[in-house]
Amino acid sequence: MQKPKFIISGGGTGGHIFPAVAIANALKERFSDADILFVGAKGKMEMEKVPAAGYKIIGLPIAGLKRSLSLSNLAVPFKLLKSLWIANKIINQFRPDVVIGVGGYASAAVLKVATRKKIPAVIQEQNSYPGVTNKLLAPKVSRICVAYPDMDKFFPKDKTVLTGNPVRKEIIDISNKKQAALKHFKLNDNDQVLLVVGGSLGARSINKAIASALAELNTAKLKLIWQTGKPFYQEAISAAQSFSNVQVYEFIKEMDLAYAAADIIVSRAGALAVSELSIIGKPCILVPYPFAAEDHQTHNAKSLSSRGAAILVKDSDVEERLNKEIVDLFNNKERCIQLRENIKGLGNSDATEKIVDEIEKLLF
Repeated sequence: MQKPKFIISGGGTGGHIFPAVAIANALKERFSDADILFVGAKGKMEMEKVPAAGYKIIGLPIAGLKRSLSLSNLAVPFKLLKSLWIANKIINQFRPDVVIGVGGYASAAVLKVATRKKIPAVIQEQNSYPGVTNKLLAPKVSRICVAYPDMDKFFPKDKTVLTGNPVRKEIIDISNKKQAALKHFKLNDNDQVLLVVGGSLGARSINKAIASALAELNTAKLKLIWQTGKPFYQEAISAAQSFSNVQVYEFIKEMDLAYAAADIIVSRAGALAVSELSIIGKPCILVPYPFAAEDHQTHNAKSLSSRGAAILVKDSDVEERLNKEIVDLFNNKERCIQLRENIKGLGNSDATEKIVDEIEKLLF
């Protein structure tokens, strides 16, 4: 056959972008001559991250409704119609063999057009509770790759395949990276290391709780690697300037080394974060973002905490509980071992290959 052509659409956060790039890289490994085009949303982080990964991307003017009253909401229907028109033009010109949607506003528009044109389409559903758009599109796509069991209660059973979530290749095995990680972050072998990440865009509630707990974390002799996201970065720098045990980053590019250095991790509960944490097998405290669509982060976190694989702290309780949970966990080695063993059993390191297997079936 001629070289296969794929459109991968979606974005908005790292939780959508990094799995999309992982799928693209795996497609390139499987089909060396593959032609891959990304379609994202203008102004979102995929417009920077995807080209940095070596792929071409086209942006749609699509946007979602703001939760607060805003004049910008009036433009949303017009942006949607324009995005559908542009998506139609892109698909007509590029003529993909398969279209893959990984979530986000752009994904919905592109999948809508692809299914209307009877082009094989794949939904990569990352969460344990799917969004409305994916549930609506599910009957029309060719395959739905899911990360959690029993998802056929939301999707057609004959199209639903349990694959797991794609994870960046460098994160799949960090077992031999400890020394490189300690060197990178200028840490010692006997340091107790806490990693705090709030997703690629940051998490204000977690950041505020950590900022107010810096003195106590210092007293507990904990080393802190703190990814704040852009909005809180300067505030965190100011809060941490009196403490030599704290390293503040707006964004950590070498996340494999951050994971390898950490003894305990505090994180949001986005699909990518949960998948990565399950593979690396470190004790973690999850603080779900309560305003995520369909509250999917809480569902994701509960899927781990109900198995004794993570500690769940509600966002509303984070300032009151988070610091105590961190210190208590560092002082409870037995619980750390239990959490590590329970979460490690939930990891799926070959998810990307399984997804590419399903995509390949649609080519022939």
